Amino acid sequence: MSEIGWIVLAAAAMTYLTRAGGHLVLSRFRRIHPRVEAGLNAVPAAVFTTLVAPAAMNATPAEALALVVAALLGLRGGMFPVFLGGGLVLIAGRYLLG
Repeated sequence: MSEIGWIVLAAAAMTYLTRAGGHLVLSRFRRIHPRVEAGLNAVPAAVFTTLVAPAAMNATPAEALALVVAALLGLRGGMFPVFLGGGLVLIAGRYLLG
C-alpha cells in the first residue's frame, strides 16, 4: 500500500476513535448538563463557519455566487438544500466562469 493509503487509513482510524471516544464519555452520564448540551449543539455551526469564512474572504466570482445561493437556500430550507445547491452552483460557476 502506498504512503497516501496509510495516511488515509490513519486519518480514518483517528476520526473513528475521536467520535467513538466522545460517545463513550457522554454515554456514562444519565443526564447531560444543559450548558454542555448547548455547547455541543453549537459545534456544527462553528465548524460550518470555519469552512465558509475563508472561502468568503478569498472568493472568486464562482465562489461568491455559490455563497449567495447557499445563503438564500438557507433562509428557506434545511442543511441538505444548502449543501446541494451551493455545491452545484459552485461546480457550474467554476466550469462556466473559469
